[in-house]
Amino acid sequence: MTPHNKEEIIKSYITAYNNFDLEGMCSQLHPEIEFIYINKGETNLTLNGIDAFKAQAEQAAAMFFARKQEIIAIVYGDNHVEVDINYTGTVAVQFPNGLKAGDEIELKGKSVFQFHDGLILKLVDMS
Repeated sequence: MTPHNKEEIIKSYITAYNNFDLEGMCSQLHPEIEFIYINKGETNLTLNGIDAFKAQAEQAAAMFFARKQEIIAIVYGDNHVEVDINYTGTVAVQFPNGLKAGDEIELKGKSVFQFHDGLILKLVDMS
């Protein structure tokens, strides 16, 4: 895959994410997707397989009225692509940390993508 192909897949995935388009997100993922979420250096979630990813994505989508990932920078490695992201969202539910419906959040993060057979095989989200 060329860097351009990888970038197009990433952009399609993020566009689907921003639009709450679960099927569009999953269409960019390998059936054996590995998803890891790291918050402040601590791994909070690890998922394996498209079914586990889809179930988590449905739960996460229900937590927000609106959400947007914006690509700030893309760095191409030998076997991965690192994407710096600005994230904004409007919370739809009460969070354990005190956020409540209607609150706005802004985060900076990084996503690392690995590919196989033209699809995202591994996705590590860090915030």
